[in-house]
Amino acid sequence: MSEPIRTVDLGSPDPAAVDASLREAGFLLLTGHGVPAGLAADVRAEARAFFARPDKQRWAARIGGRGWLAPGVEANGAIEGEAVPDLKESLAFGPETPTGDPEVDALWFPPNVWPSDSLRSVVREYAAHMRRVSDALLALCAAVLDAPPFATHNPTWTFNINRYPPLTEVGEPAPGQFRIGPHTDFGTVTVLDREPGAGGLQVHTDARGWRDAPYDPAALTINIGDLLALWSGRWRSGRHRVLPPQAGAPTEELVSLVWFFELDQDAVVAPLAGGPAVTCGPFIRERLDAISVG
Repeated sequence: MSEPIRTVDLGSPDPAAVDASLREAGFLLLTGHGVPAGLAADVRAEARAFFARPDKQRWAARIGGRGWLAPGVEANGAIEGEAVPDLKESLAFGPETPTGDPEVDALWFPPNVWPSDSLRSVVREYAAHMRRVSDALLALCAAVLDAPPFATHNPTWTFNINRYPPLTEVGEPAPGQFRIGPHTDFGTVTVLDREPGAGGLQVHTDARGWRDAPYDPAALTINIGDLLALWSGRWRSGRHRVLPPQAGAPTEELVSLVWFFELDQDAVVAPLAGGPAVTCGPFIRERLDAISVG
């Protein structure tokens, strides 16, 4: 049985490989992305310095906000009915392009918080590359389906730096508890730079069930979310989870860089094959509320 998650070169993509990978798994591996070598390592180094601080509570935020998301505030599995808190902590950032409408900005463009100037510098650089890659991916998806390209003027996005603590720190997971519970993402494309591990990313497909995601240190891991799957009428929103820390690797700590891209918050998305349209902002907000604990 062939690997359902194909590798695609962004510089010379194979449309058939893109289509097959997104139909079968909702995932692909992306090479030729142009993100400078070493930038992800710089982001991780700054993030790990923050996560080691004793005063993180100063930057605490809620789901959808900007700052530190403490362990226990998020349960991704709740979207599938399993409301067990995820075994992770995160730093969350978003676009610095407020609209001037106080109600819109409070929801979608709250100010970022920066525990250090060096963290701000590397996150802004990384975010610029992620926006470029996301725009290219949306253009590629439209070309593959011979559809009009998406027009984004002031899109919403979230950049989460997820720390998955070791077993020696969190103790034995509760029944059904994961580093991130089974779910699909909500937006258009998710761009992931991850560290592989025993308690790492798994992807679900109809043919194989749950399997460890393929890993290539030179590639970004891409999955599409609910909004893009709805629009396509053909591709699946990539269902995935991050395993709990494993007894065989009790000191394993992983840090993932997770970029969630959406569209303009007032963008209306209509399925290509027809059917009810949705508005991006309310569509995403409903799902964020569903995974918030408390």
